[in-house]
Amino acid sequence: MSYQDEEDPIDYPVGSVPKDLGYGNFDHEDSRSRSPEDRPRILLMGLRRSGKTSIQKVVFHKMSPNETLFLESTNKIVKEDIINSGFVQFQIWDFPGQIDFFDPTFESDMIFGNCGALVFVIDAQDDYIEALAKLNQTVTKAHKVNPRIKFEVFIHKVDGVSDDFRVESQRDIHSRANDDLADAGLEGVHLSFHLTSNYDHTIFEAFSKVVQKLIPQLPTLENLLNIFILNSGIEKAFLFDVVSKIYIATDCSPVDMHNYELCCDMIDVVMDLSCIYGSKDDPDVAAFDKKSASLIKMNNSTVLYLREVNSFLALVCIIREENFSHQGAIDYNFLCFRDAIAQVFELGRI
Repeated sequence: MSYQDEEDPIDYPVGSVPKDLGYGNFDHEDSRSRSPEDRPRILLMGLRRSGKTSIQKVVFHKMSPNETLFLESTNKIVKEDIINSGFVQFQIWDFPGQIDFFDPTFESDMIFGNCGALVFVIDAQDDYIEALAKLNQTVTKAHKVNPRIKFEVFIHKVDGVSDDFRVESQRDIHSRANDDLADAGLEGVHLSFHLTSNYDHTIFEAFSKVVQKLIPQLPTLENLLNIFILNSGIEKAFLFDVVSKIYIATDCSPVDMHNYELCCDMIDVVMDLSCIYGSKDDPDVAAFDKKSASLIKMNNSTVLYLREVNSFLALVCIIREENFSHQGAIDYNFLCFRDAIAQVFELGRI
């Protein structure tokens, strides 16, 4: 049986992934040899109490959203290295809300020079006029130093507002922010907007989009996933960083938020059970290893299937139940996919 789209000109053997895959061009710099100062930076900026630190704690430290209510305001720049895998390697700099760009001690070149992405957090439950002025000031200063920075705007804390208010707030913030940039002569600067909350999976999905823009191998990973699902009868596949639940790549089909939430929940279940039962004989051995796998059958005739790619990455697939009867072919294709990911790692070290 062939799962290949008739409009797709690529002619792969039915039911198997070719082992001699071409990976295309990507940055061959060895990210593992970089010093912390050389890793791409994600800057978290915004007004005081907008939720910058709580976002970092929830996404990268598994802190409960309710616990973040007791976090103190950040009063200095806090730097943290995130090194979860060969692909997920960067620094997060959490900035205090009262930072003054016109302070002579503010070193713009040092801060923005190696910045990969700037995340500006706006509290959706507060008056955002002041936040928009700060956003414009921040983007103007950062773009002048480093035009390659990716600018991301998190319209945060939307869990406490109605759906209509969310849509209207996003439309208004989007319009005002871009008008302010146009008035400043920065029409070419692109801002990406995300509605986020610590109380659901929107913050993980938004941070996934941010991190993906810092991964030079992203087109390669997406191409591998497209080939994998095409030859395996899979509806959707995510390549997850299991530590943070950020997906570093997915196939070309649209992301359904409900399906993404199911995959995140599956990772939580697998990691929790692995920590309980996976390494009881030797606590020094990682609970998530090459034998880790999980299968969950849903009541809507779909199957969630998780396989370990390496100690930090997992492939989570959504499959129709009738297509999972070909599990042998899926498993074989997965082994080819995992070998290809390993080759991407090796090429990245050259």
